Amino acid sequence: MKIHYFQRYHEKENVATANTMLLLSRLYQYSSNKFFRFLKSEFFSDSFEPEIVFNLQEKSVDSIPDATITQESFKIVVETKMSDWFYSNQLMRHLNSFKDEKYKVMITLAPELMLESKKADFEQQLKDYNDTQTHPVIHINTTFEGIANAIHEVIDDRDYEMQEVLEDYLNYCFNDGLITVSDSWKFMRMQLAATTLDFNVREDIYYDNAERGFRAHDYLSLYKSKSIRAVGKICARILAVETIDGMQYEAEYGELTEERKDKILRAIIDGDGYGYELRSIKHRYFFVEKFHETDFKKITPRAPMGSRVFDLTQILETDQLPSTQAIAELLKTKTWC
Repeated sequence: MKIHYFQRYHEKENVATANTMLLLSRLYQYSSNKFFRFLKSEFFSDSFEPEIVFNLQEKSVDSIPDATITQESFKIVVETKMSDWFYSNQLMRHLNSFKDEKYKVMITLAPELMLESKKADFEQQLKDYNDTQTHPVIHINTTFEGIANAIHEVIDDRDYEMQEVLEDYLNYCFNDGLITVSDSWKFMRMQLAATTLDFNVREDIYYDNAERGFRAHDYLSLYKSKSIRAVGKICARILAVETIDGMQYEAEYGELTEERKDKILRAIIDGDGYGYELRSIKHRYFFVEKFHETDFKKITPRAPMGSRVFDLTQILETDQLPSTQAIAELLKTKTWC
């Protein structure tokens, strides 16, 4: 059984807050430099400078010490909701949590952004409040996905531990409905397939351990030898495991047909040849309409250690995706790192 970093199955609002704070603390423990990069990112709109500063011969009022080590005071207050249930009265009371910090940030966190009218009402009250303060409070309204995306921007392929932590956080968010899946149409997940690529492409199927979480995505791509070699649009996801009573199947998405059952059995037999335990361990089988050949090259050294999710609208610089075959052709003209 997979050990999760983030707890499940408790009172949702409190757990959502605790898990998000755990994600941030794990980032800080992993790399304080990357944590401070997160705080200085566009996510915070360049609202403050949190890092420790080392200075030599810094002039004070009436002396010049040899060196100083400084970190400006800051405080971030977070209010979490399971929907857009933010109320200005409560948020204004939260301002009492601040004292004389130089940088003050209030984050309102929910699965979806606040209604513009509600946000405008609160921010007008906040503006009136800030007019009476030496140091203003910055309001950032964001989503669980927004925080995850901001952290994703400051870690890279070599940050294997944080990639795994972030993936489990995303899995938790999807399972608990904290991230809407309405934008799955634009995401392509890359999976490593060096050993089974030919079988995967021939059968239009890919499998992964059912315990492994994943971000909602409509497209699946396969990586081998420094490049993504195939891409297909997902048409079904089916869980399967062999028990003493025979094969058990569960359709998560799409139909459980006899043809798909046969493909799963062929995948199990093919996996036997590589020593994969597909029979007694439950796996998730992704079916695509068709895997189309492509050549989306990775231009940096070292092979990726795990999966990766691409936003095709950003890669292809379009708001509307073409056919899967056209996507495959366009990816041949692109590179990634």
